Amino acid sequence: MNLARAMRWGMLAAMAPSLAWAQAADPERWQLNMTRGVTHTAQIAWESHMIVLWICVVIGVLVFGAMFYAMFKFRKSKGAVAAQFSHNTTAEIIWTIVPVVILIALAWPATANLIKMYDTRDSAMTVKITGYQWMWKYDYLGEDVSFTSRLARESDQIRQGGQRPDFDKNRHYLLDVDNVLVLPVDTKVRFLVTADDVIHAWWVPALGWKQDAIPGIVNEAWSDIHTPGIYRGQCAELCGKDHGFMPIVVKAVSKEEFRTWLAAQKAKQAAPAAPAAPAPAEATPAEAAAPATAQTNSAVSAPAAG
Repeated sequence: MNLARAMRWGMLAAMAPSLAWAQAADPERWQLNMTRGVTHTAQIAWESHMIVLWICVVIGVLVFGAMFYAMFKFRKSKGAVAAQFSHNTTAEIIWTIVPVVILIALAWPATANLIKMYDTRDSAMTVKITGYQWMWKYDYLGEDVSFTSRLARESDQIRQGGQRPDFDKNRHYLLDVDNVLVLPVDTKVRFLVTADDVIHAWWVPALGWKQDAIPGIVNEAWSDIHTPGIYRGQCAELCGKDHGFMPIVVKAVSKEEFRTWLAAQKAKQAAPAAPAAPAPAEATPAEAAAPATAQTNSAVSAPAAG
């Protein structure tokens, strides 16, 4: 039994490197690695992660290999006698210099990439994201287009009604919204992230970044989605009782489709709202009293029954 279990875990460990390279844009069940994402910043983060991962793998193999070799080769049962020394200057210099060199080699490009990830200059458009309890508001600055995005009505009804969701029919239960954030592909989009009430956090894993939404503070981020599709996320900061029901849905479309959608939104929001029905006029005190007075006078003047 123990041998079978060890073989099973050994096979999983052997498959891990290959599975790590084959990831979708969105997280999947039993996923063993972070996703590549669909933006430039996500790709940078993934590449940096893989470099560090393989360096750690090499170090782990060397350290554990040397440890197990020493334990087997110089075990007491074979008559090995422990060496008696307090230090080795050469070894100490090596294991001090080598880690420092590795850390510098990792920190230099990582710092450059981090600076690049926060550089929002040369953006083609700006979207302001405002967090509320418990929804998001999106403003396309300079385009006079804005709307709120909250949990889809169907999911909300199932949740509040205490029903058991049918995942075959409602695959994205608690992940769909009523209004999605539509963005063009191959376009640098600048995001201004803030909140109106409490601290939230706007996070879509496929975009490769997460930004806190703090009342009174405007944070910045940017993305350039290169693959059309639908990408989902969540509020990533505990913000109250419905924190778990603040999904995010981003729909990336071609530039032509985005222009068509934006024009339709402008026309829709520019159209005047239908006038409300006028409220019935309220009667004055004199008008309200008149019928009662007339009824009393009629009763008084009516002839008595003979």
